[in-house]
Amino acid sequence: MNSGFFLNGEHVRIQGVCDHHDLGPLGSALNLRALERQLEILKEMGVNAIRTSHNPPAPELLELADRMGFLVMDEAFDCWKRGKKKNDYHLLFDDWHEKDWRAQLRRDRNHPSVILWSAGNEIGEQRTPEGQKVAQELVRIAHEEDGTRPATAGCNYTEAGYNGFQKTVDVFGYNYKPTEYGKFRQSNPSIPLFASETASTVSSRGEYFFPVVEDKLQGRADFQVSSYDLYAPRWAWPPDVEFKGLDEFPFTAGEFVWTGFDYLGEPTPYGGDSTTPLNFTDPAEQSQMAKELKELGRVKVPARSSYFGIVDLDGFKKDRFYIYQAHWRPDFPMAHILPHWNWPERVGQITPVHVYTSGDEAELFLNGRSLGRKKKGTYEYRLRWDDVKYEPGELKVVAYRSGKRWAEDVMKTTGPASRLLMKADHATIKADGQDLSFITVTVADKDAWLVPRSKNLVRFEISGPGEIVAVDNGDATDQESFQAKDRKAYNGLVLVIVRAKPGQSGQIKLAARSDGLTAAQVLIRAR
Repeated sequence: MNSGFFLNGEHVRIQGVCDHHDLGPLGSALNLRALERQLEILKEMGVNAIRTSHNPPAPELLELADRMGFLVMDEAFDCWKRGKKKNDYHLLFDDWHEKDWRAQLRRDRNHPSVILWSAGNEIGEQRTPEGQKVAQELVRIAHEEDGTRPATAGCNYTEAGYNGFQKTVDVFGYNYKPTEYGKFRQSNPSIPLFASETASTVSSRGEYFFPVVEDKLQGRADFQVSSYDLYAPRWAWPPDVEFKGLDEFPFTAGEFVWTGFDYLGEPTPYGGDSTTPLNFTDPAEQSQMAKELKELGRVKVPARSSYFGIVDLDGFKKDRFYIYQAHWRPDFPMAHILPHWNWPERVGQITPVHVYTSGDEAELFLNGRSLGRKKKGTYEYRLRWDDVKYEPGELKVVAYRSGKRWAEDVMKTTGPASRLLMKADHATIKADGQDLSFITVTVADKDAWLVPRSKNLVRFEISGPGEIVAVDNGDATDQESFQAKDRKAYNGLVLVIVRAKPGQSGQIKLAARSDGLTAAQVLIRAR
């Protein structure tokens, strides 16, 4: 209670993410390898827990969690009697909630990964006496079906922690309340607490907008969001704020970040056509959009998927991945520089440099000149050099821990795009029509450095007993079909997903071509 969560007598900090059920360009139908890949990427970041937001999980997710060592917050409902959408579960709640809840509890209770039953997320009734009665019923059912695990709910209203609702659950979950934990504990000294949903930081992989400002509602342009990881909707926070709240009050058991991966739909802050002017970095596009707004009364917004993910829709890591890795894997030597260093239009202009590291201090160099050594202060989770003037060349950071050299990272100004690179996560796959190989295609310069802001169209050809299942690039505004044989790179990367034809073994050859670039190919064995 005063120290958080314990598993088999050992203190474990919950380092969790919320995730929707879709698998990016593969859609919503479950594929075991695609789901396993997501968990592998999250584990590399330091994630040890998954919240099944906000519906019962696929059984395969729990089986993977059991095998791979993840904790699970197993969640049932996104609404009770008060609906959030016209045709959502509130229409069925009275008739079906007990049957569905008991079925879920019985199905999942033998999975050792499950540590919490969640009876609801941001339920409208959390502020009413009616809601307390429903919560008591759902918690009672959970105890009847499984007396070994506590029940909870994720609450987004501050008052739910004080109006009696907090007493209906075994463990209370706050969504987006990093400054409330101390006050909650003073009023509720005997109720365990955790952060059931945090951050909702928004960013687009490889996008950076200037000037860099602290206002979390800024950092938006071109239907994208800056990857300085300072920006979030009104209710939400950058990672640093959530870390501080948890570290200030260590009795809070940990957090579930919204979200591990980008997902299809809900493209906040571009959730619909805009009736107000938006920002564009290209003056011509700014003018065109102003004309569209005047003529139509709105700007058409093309976003198709979310910006919340720490990892993009395709499994490519955003910068944010590394601030979590630095915090959640403190004994793993790492350092990460942002932004990229290809800014020919910014020579001599202030271009802030941020560093995420598991070290406690670091020194930054630009073309061999030291820009100073900085040390993390209390409740500081990134190191910032905010007055760097851009010049092309090499940025290098050397991180230290307890005074000893710990980790390094380098960011270089690249040459022009000249070649394609390909790398498959699995060089051998089963010939069962289900196993997959995820191939990353990189637009690179002659020295094999990824070229930032490259958008080259890449065409694919496949031969042998395999087929292309999907292609994508992680761009939340790209409306092209996932079922295609070509894709424009988004900031230097494209993903191709390949499977073997059922029952056909042999060598699969995937080739990638782009006008003006040296082609590449990768070989995959189906067996």
